[in-house]
Amino acid sequence: MSSRLGTFTRYTNYPGSKRTCRECHGLADRVAGTRGAPPVSAPRSRHFSGTPSTTNYGNAPAAEEPKPPKPRSRERERPETSKQQRAMPSIRALKRLADSRPPPPQPASAAAAEEEESPPQHSSCSSSSPPWPAPSPAYPLRDFPGREAAALCGAFRDNVRWLLSRWGPVPAPVPSAADAAASPARRAFLADDRARAVVPIVAVEVLAASSPAPLCELCRCAGWSHHWVSKRRYHFIIPADANWDQHFGTDVLLGRDDHLLHGLIHSNGFGHLVALRGREGGSTSLSGRDLMDIWDRLCSALRVRAVSLVDLSRKHSLDLRLLLGVVNGETWFTRWGYCLARGSFNVSPATYAAALEALAFLHVDHLRSRHVRRVVTVYRRLSNKPLTSVREFLRCLLDWKHHEPPLSPPPAKQCPWLPFLPPKPCPMKRQVQPRQGQQCKRFEDAVDLAHCRFSKSRLLHAAEVVVAKLLEHGNDAEMTRQALRDASRGDIGDTGLLDFVIKSVGDTIVGNHVVRRLPNATTRILQFSLEECEEPVQMDVEVEHPSPEARWAGGSVDVERDLRAVYRAMVKALSEAAQAVLDCKHWVKCWGLGDESDDQLRFLAEWQPQPWEADDLTRPVPAGEIVVVPLHTSIGELLVEAEHALRDTYCFFEEFHAEKLDGITGEKWDPVVLGGAESGDTIGVHGHGADMETGLRCEGGLDAWEVRCVCGAQDYDGERMVVCDMCGVWHHTRCVGIEDSVSVPPLFLCILCGGELMGPILKDALVT
Repeated sequence: MSSRLGTFTRYTNYPGSKRTCRECHGLADRVAGTRGAPPVSAPRSRHFSGTPSTTNYGNAPAAEEPKPPKPRSRERERPETSKQQRAMPSIRALKRLADSRPPPPQPASAAAAEEEESPPQHSSCSSSSPPWPAPSPAYPLRDFPGREAAALCGAFRDNVRWLLSRWGPVPAPVPSAADAAASPARRAFLADDRARAVVPIVAVEVLAASSPAPLCELCRCAGWSHHWVSKRRYHFIIPADANWDQHFGTDVLLGRDDHLLHGLIHSNGFGHLVALRGREGGSTSLSGRDLMDIWDRLCSALRVRAVSLVDLSRKHSLDLRLLLGVVNGETWFTRWGYCLARGSFNVSPATYAAALEALAFLHVDHLRSRHVRRVVTVYRRLSNKPLTSVREFLRCLLDWKHHEPPLSPPPAKQCPWLPFLPPKPCPMKRQVQPRQGQQCKRFEDAVDLAHCRFSKSRLLHAAEVVVAKLLEHGNDAEMTRQALRDASRGDIGDTGLLDFVIKSVGDTIVGNHVVRRLPNATTRILQFSLEECEEPVQMDVEVEHPSPEARWAGGSVDVERDLRAVYRAMVKALSEAAQAVLDCKHWVKCWGLGDESDDQLRFLAEWQPQPWEADDLTRPVPAGEIVVVPLHTSIGELLVEAEHALRDTYCFFEEFHAEKLDGITGEKWDPVVLGGAESGDTIGVHGHGADMETGLRCEGGLDAWEVRCVCGAQDYDGERMVVCDMCGVWHHTRCVGIEDSVSVPPLFLCILCGGELMGPILKDALVT
């Protein structure tokens, strides 16, 4: 318990915060499920010392505090300080004594006026002290955001307010002008008993009307540019490990890019996962899976509607969305329910699935790399599997990587009393040839490991010719090297190829025969002969699966290097399919209404514009806002709730007044359940007061972007684009031949405009 308390004190008790040491201990006790000795009640004050031993709750000098009653439990009692130590004042106590001097007396009239203006105080604190801030709650890491939050049944805009009202404020420096758009940050703590750490999570509410960037660029990339601009945005941030004890302003906190977790959710329930950095990003206590679990549970508890993300994850120069997609058929985020939203450059989900299948079932022999062929041969021996497809081979490499033994196993310890006995080898299955225990390998495997200028097909054909000549000479007869060379010379014209095969074919298996090359006992001349290839004999073993050290005893391999080599060879073999997979980086997870989990009615209130309002709209009307009402709600009450939901969520409906509903029949006092609408339906809301003049209408802005690229894309997908200076249509720079490293030319004409402009000029040039 002492180590746990020390961990909590490190991250929660620091200069600037108004939590005392006892409150930190109480926080740790609540998380651990125990309770320490009750603290002594004392009046609270704004003055606070960061040293627990000299904490003073009043405006007087530090004095000796009354001792708390001894606990009746068997816990170890804390050592008491001596009287001399308690009597000696510290420097901080002297400073508090200087600050606690009473102010100069004021005139009676001014004091009376001040008493009339100040509200009455009902606490034990003095009238000059501010209200004591609520402490930040602590949740178990794997139970966040708690059982109460998991039972929420309202819309996101109401659930997030309820949750943040229970979090404590974050002590911050003097706010700057950039912090005006954001309310004070709220904070909670996540306690991890396994890692013995307390992780802070911070929530910042930003008002779109006063924000310097009211439009969301992430919504445009996700295909939500037609969504109405939400009034509020909520940023949920887990800072980097080095920033857990520091206080930043809101603008500094939102401007940093080193957070372990950064999520953004609009008040309409649509959000984005901005950043996620696990142990590869510098986290010491939270892995990427832990952070993703925290984010997913938070979104599920608050009833978020949809969350998008851009998968750009890389590891050791490998794109994980391509590597894991080929190996598992899905990306890393798929395990949390994320699916492909849309692909860049007009790549459809069907094209994405076909590209993954083509890459996964590509035969390894089609990987044109000499190093990869050698790697395939080595891992086939180590795994005793054929490893024919790229998916099987990459899975084998990842399995070896996750269970990678040391490349040089430590030497076995010998018994000090019997140093002459060698260590007992690990029993394992191995193949043994029947002749003198000498092992033979297949000729094609030897070719893969050899460095020569001849192709594999030519080498195999030459070896078959050599074996055929030996069979013609006799199965048990022997031929000298010169005789075998002269016999094969008629079928193999390249003497260099023939000499290389004769030199390498000895003690190898070609077809169903073993080619033996042995010197004659008397003449010492090399002679070649054939033997029938029998099935290998499996030796008896004690354990069926050998240890990794024994399996790696044949030689050292570098799994990371081999994985990168196979990855590059796969991309080179099917470059178009690999590029199609890499272009699919926009993923989304959608949550349903969840109306089957309780007895509430949920509807989507969708605004129905007037004819003159529809003519002014440049984008389609987005999906409606969620409205949650009880079962006994009347149609009139549903109309009021729909109006409140639109006005409370979007800037566009600040002064909106609802008049009637579509999709429900009946009078205003009739129950909703009798109006013909069911929970989960979309109801149209007619009214007046929508602000058609505001610039905060759609997330994509008021300007209608016309995208008509040669790849077929008709909407902005987050890729680099260039606009035609003649027709104003946007195109991908990659599709028009402009490299990413090259700047956009000052004058650009698309194919259509360029053809219209250059057509008459070319015609005149051809006529003349």
